[in-house]
Amino acid sequence: MRPLRSLIPLEEAQRLAMENLPTIEDTETVSIADAGGRLLAEDIKATLNVPPYSRSAVDGYAVRAEDTYGAGRYSPVKLRIIESVHAGEVPQKTVKEGGAIQIATGAMLPDGANAVVMVENTESKGDEVLVFKPVYPGSDVSGMGEDIKKGDTVLKTGEFLTPAKVGAISSLGITGVKVFRRPQVAVIPTGDEVTAPGEKLERGKIYDINTYTLSSIAREMGAEVSTYPITPDRKKEIREAIESALPTDIILLSGGSSVGERDVIVDVLEEMGEVLFHGIQLKPGKPTVCGKITGEYGGKKRETLVFGMPGYPTSCLTNAYILIAPLLGRLTGNSRPPRVEKKIMSHRIVSTLGRHQIFTVRVEGDTAYPAFKESGAITSMASADGYIQIPANVDLVEKGETVDVTYF
Repeated sequence: MRPLRSLIPLEEAQRLAMENLPTIEDTETVSIADAGGRLLAEDIKATLNVPPYSRSAVDGYAVRAEDTYGAGRYSPVKLRIIESVHAGEVPQKTVKEGGAIQIATGAMLPDGANAVVMVENTESKGDEVLVFKPVYPGSDVSGMGEDIKKGDTVLKTGEFLTPAKVGAISSLGITGVKVFRRPQVAVIPTGDEVTAPGEKLERGKIYDINTYTLSSIAREMGAEVSTYPITPDRKKEIREAIESALPTDIILLSGGSSVGERDVIVDVLEEMGEVLFHGIQLKPGKPTVCGKITGEYGGKKRETLVFGMPGYPTSCLTNAYILIAPLLGRLTGNSRPPRVEKKIMSHRIVSTLGRHQIFTVRVEGDTAYPAFKESGAITSMASADGYIQIPANVDLVEKGETVDVTYF
């Protein structure tokens, strides 16, 4: 047994991990249909105007604005209907003095017209329309290039492609877009006591939980995930498992990060690369280890960040939320801030002074109820809506105190 000699603050661990995060420079071209949630690797410049022609913003009548001046509820202006145009059709006639063309939303504005009268402000009678309200040039007209002008830089390299941004790209007729490759994450479960789901559970064994919780978080953040067989807690096997996962961006090993006789991940990392930290002032999750391995693959230098995550399911998963998810958010661009709400704590919570605590809670209305059982209980997370953070210098949270709940 080798006790952890020193612990670093959570903020320091987060900083070290972020500063040593590999940079992804490789790109690929994907279909616009698959571009959502990706990180753009090129500037998108408009090669045409959007809309490409002036069009009606409402259902109504395309007119010359000056023909409607003086119109009122009791003194309507009477205009001749010379044509009807729907979206996707090209007007065949020109609007001249005293004329109007019935037009649908999105349809091309005909020549001669400079405004549209909403149908609600009109009344049709045969081939004539009564206009009860005057309009002015440009009324309810979306001008050519009003949304995007030809030559504009619509999106820049490094932008995260939300549905709206994908829509902006597709409005330009673009079918493929260059994006950075997804971060690659390898998940390696370790431990002689761990059994894969589906296999017979022998006495003294437990089913593997962490592979699936870690993989789910990584995929949710937009990473490509590879999972590996359960590896025994021995240096040779741990080293071989890590080597088989290289090159990759982040390797997550669950179990074997503590200080027991068989917790050898830190030894392997010292031999293969550099240990950035081992032990965080955090509850749960104190024995987390992080290191960096550098190698050359295919003529390119690749750096891999390796984490030895706690074996207990709650510790492993909370650490993944506060350590791993932000890293993947940086790599994928999917770094939107989590939802945080103020709630009233239902019970007093006694913390461990000197360790930053992540405490899971269940939310009902304006109240937060404790959900944490113990580090080995996955239901501490499955039954929780989110968590509160108790700083290292705070030893308790009183019943009735207002807390910030961060939702999963």
